[in-house]
Amino acid sequence: MTDSAQGFSAARRLIELAEAVRADPGLPRADLAALLGRHGEHPADLAPEAFTEADADGLRAAARRMAEVLAEPDEDRAAQALNALFAQYATRPRLTRHDGHPWHLHVDRGDAAGWGDWLLASGALALAQLLTEHGRIAWGACAAAGCGRLFLAGGPGSPRRYCSSTCATRERVAAHRRRKRTKAAEAAG
Repeated sequence: MTDSAQGFSAARRLIELAEAVRADPGLPRADLAALLGRHGEHPADLAPEAFTEADADGLRAAARRMAEVLAEPDEDRAAQALNALFAQYATRPRLTRHDGHPWHLHVDRGDAAGWGDWLLASGALALAQLLTEHGRIAWGACAAAGCGRLFLAGGPGSPRRYCSSTCATRERVAAHRRRKRTKAAEAAG
């Protein structure tokens, strides 16, 4: 199991895993393995004998737990949740380089920790890096009515509320129409 050299890549992996499991709570082991493979996991680590159905169950449970952290809008509660994950799943950070990846940090409890524990520890590290780098939550769940997709906010500027410009535009248009109807009702009444 690897962590990306850049925290943002690890965070993207986390978002994609959490969103995939939210969309399909029983996401098949093979689909989880394919997703992990797209994010640089070594194929031998994803073979059925190395990444078992039990491992997939643990990873799905961890992705659901991380989705709760990713959807938390309050900075202090998010930091508390990350600290709780560190306390339960992480250990002293260590630098590692393997499988052709550059030097990077691992905070999981080692290879015996399991995929779910690995995701919780590495995901907490990725989000903590983003929180400290940006000085605020740099992720969230889309505020658009009926959406709720998880997203990462990349870069400085005001905090992002929507997963895409499509959702932001849809919300802006809906708000404009509500204001227009309110004005029309007030004028008629």
